[in-house]
Amino acid sequence: MVPGPSSNAALAPAHREELLKLAARSIEAGLGGDRLRIRAGDFPPEMRAMRASFVTLSVGAQLRGCIGTLEARRALVEDVALNAYSAAFEDPRFPPLEHTEFGGLDIHLSLLTIPESLSFGSEADLLAQIRPGIDGLVLQEGARRGTFLPSVWEQLSDPTEFLRQLKRKAGLPVDYWSATLRVSRYTAESIP
Repeated sequence: MVPGPSSNAALAPAHREELLKLAARSIEAGLGGDRLRIRAGDFPPEMRAMRASFVTLSVGAQLRGCIGTLEARRALVEDVALNAYSAAFEDPRFPPLEHTEFGGLDIHLSLLTIPESLSFGSEADLLAQIRPGIDGLVLQEGARRGTFLPSVWEQLSDPTEFLRQLKRKAGLPVDYWSATLRVSRYTAESIP
């Protein structure tokens, strides 16, 4: 079955490996002072589907960059290539990646499903709906917004603390609550 304009279908192992190689090639191009140019039409239909992705880079188990999109805006191969470059060279929390770091670089891809809005009347109600280890969350209050990928559960396994730290990431006090707070959840296919 060929995915439509947007797809949540899991990728075949060969396509997953190809995306990791694409991310690495994008970073290598950046280290050479260029941007990788790809044509989505050169890839299988599953890899051309409109998908949102995050690229997380680490060196020696230390975060080195993490950039992505929450909404599908382009073909998956284009999104991964762009996010890999951005994670390596444009994450404002880190200096640009250097040649000496490339050999020890771990690349992790998260392919996101379409976010689903949650309905809740209280913080306790929201916490009861969160699925630890499964859900990534997007929290928004006015112009303030933050997300935690499902992989963040590895560091923040308690739902209350997960939500508190997500509020902090969005620029809100950890004990903040409002009837206008919006939260969506998504899952992610993790590669590798």
